Amino acid sequence: MAEVRTLILRAPGTNCDQETAFAFERAGAVVELAHVNQLVRRDKLISDYQILVVPGGFTYGDDISAGRILANELRLKLGEDIKRFVEGGGLILGICNGFQVLVKAGILLPSADGNPGLTLAGNDSNRFECRWVNLSVDRQSPCIFTKGISSLYLPVAHGEGKVMAEAETLGRLNVVLRYADEKGNTRAGYPQNPNGSADNIAGICDASGRIFALMPHPERFIRWTQHPRWSREKPREHGDGLAVFFNAVEWVRHS
Repeated sequence: MAEVRTLILRAPGTNCDQETAFAFERAGAVVELAHVNQLVRRDKLISDYQILVVPGGFTYGDDISAGRILANELRLKLGEDIKRFVEGGGLILGICNGFQVLVKAGILLPSADGNPGLTLAGNDSNRFECRWVNLSVDRQSPCIFTKGISSLYLPVAHGEGKVMAEAETLGRLNVVLRYADEKGNTRAGYPQNPNGSADNIAGICDASGRIFALMPHPERFIRWTQHPRWSREKPREHGDGLAVFFNAVEWVRHS
């Protein structure tokens, strides 16, 4: 069986790296964690892996804006490495802070003038939102990570998760996930949409479907016992989030 190598990127303030590593290991990948400085020094090479992950957290304290400093490091110090990685068919996953990083680094929505026309701003509630949300998956999206999935129930935990985009950009986004209510209504307002994102967007991908970014945390629902009502509902073998990681590993294994 072909080995699928996954690299989990770390920086000061990353705090979801171990959970993400566990999720990929459960999905069958061989996982390594690396600090961004190890990649800059070439102690580790992105090209040695098939999947690159920017996990959740608060890199560099989100002091300037969420994910901005790590985004600048990736763009200025590792931009060519990441470009070659993508051109070679690699997968990239950004979760929560990783979503913010991929957008601000121009990796998810590259543009000639450096302006992707999209950002993530502070939640409409003006507070940190930590809750479980229902998500509707766009089955027409090219996203590799969500193949065969119609809905997800996952937790969010962020202060800056509001997707804001210029009208032109919004119209051409490959939207993968939208916040919904328990009946799948994607026009539900707060608290089903915890941040006020345009068009209830919770996750997007690039045109190839190989770069995926989402605000909810699939790595926090791998086991059924992580469900908030696990003792009151019919048990299932896995949590909803595991399928996201399994899809990525299986795609690499058979590509």
